[in-house]
Amino acid sequence: MSAEDTPTGVLAPCSTCGELPAPGARFCENCGSDVGPATVAAGGPPVLARPPVPALPEPPADLKPTDPPGDPAADPVPPPPVATHRPCTSCGGTVADDGYCEQCGEKAQVERDHWAERPAPWVAGVCDRGIRHARNEDAMALAASGDPATAGRFAALVVCDGVSAAPDSDVASLAAARAARDVLASGGPDGATPVTGDVTERIQAWQALMVAASTTANDAVLVAVGDKAERAEPPSCTFVAAVVDGPLIVAGWVGDSRAYWIPDAGTARQLSVDDSWAHELMAMGTPRHVAENSPQAHAITRWLGPDSTDPAARCAPTVPDSSGWLLVCSDGLWNYCSAADDLADLVRSTEATTGREPRALAAELVRWANAQGGRDNITATLARFEALPASATSDNLHTDAVTGDEPATRAL
Repeated sequence: MSAEDTPTGVLAPCSTCGELPAPGARFCENCGSDVGPATVAAGGPPVLARPPVPALPEPPADLKPTDPPGDPAADPVPPPPVATHRPCTSCGGTVADDGYCEQCGEKAQVERDHWAERPAPWVAGVCDRGIRHARNEDAMALAASGDPATAGRFAALVVCDGVSAAPDSDVASLAAARAARDVLASGGPDGATPVTGDVTERIQAWQALMVAASTTANDAVLVAVGDKAERAEPPSCTFVAAVVDGPLIVAGWVGDSRAYWIPDAGTARQLSVDDSWAHELMAMGTPRHVAENSPQAHAITRWLGPDSTDPAARCAPTVPDSSGWLLVCSDGLWNYCSAADDLADLVRSTEATTGREPRALAAELVRWANAQGGRDNITATLARFEALPASATSDNLHTDAVTGDEPATRAL
């Protein structure tokens, strides 16, 4: 039944999962899909107006579904926390062997369920299990050095999202993220082989290191999963990373985790290009809201893992001319706010209330995603990017214009 056929005073169910949205809601509380703007029917509550869904082509066979089949609301209850004597995150007391705090009595979180990293005051990230999933299959690994307002600054942000349809993908994602982080950190000022030269030379060096980081991450997954590699659905994960090197940002990706450039004002850009069926649909002219809510929207065309056929990262460099944020995240965040300018509005409004401390800002973005339904694991990592003097980028570079709703894929 279309929105036009909906009886007066009756809310149309979500076209993705069939859940009845709350009056006035923009997103389905069950699956997070965009349910369109609400219109008020005379004499009744809002009726959701949704554009017609065109017929979509059949997806190719060589896709990897990132979520298991079935109702997301029927995910198993998360397992009890591992018995360790660690501090309670609520009050600081001791967590007993039964997983409850001896002081306040609260049930303790498993460390992997929620953690934060802050390698420098201007770089931080938060990784969270979300609400629906039984475990956190996201992972992140960060490195940073230098002052954010100087040309000597360096940061590496890596996010890997384990494929939920393949058991033990949490092992794959953590091994991949840490291995990639170490490769990228080797090119930093304090690394074993620091990247040097003018900006053009650094771009070439960082693109080579980004490919090395993703292929090394793939090797780390093979080692970490051991004989699980022989399964029909072996542990797998996505990969996205971004490096800040003075005036330069270089992003690399495999899968559908994303990197965004969000200036303090002006047009935001998605730096990565999803390796997914949804992106293939958009390339064929399907509107974003339809493609990203199609049944195979999150089926990915490239990934890391034992059955990966192409683990080499695609890369995109950019030299921003203003201050802003580098955001590297999993789809647990961008699912609810996909377009670059929409996500920029979220980051800017959140910053207005939390301030520019990146850990607090990342934590609030994660909290917001959970408030939208927490359908997936959520990772948000941020690096504060301050504009540098023009002399730092004056070595005959040129940048192609990129619109805010299109990925920045052009090489400099």
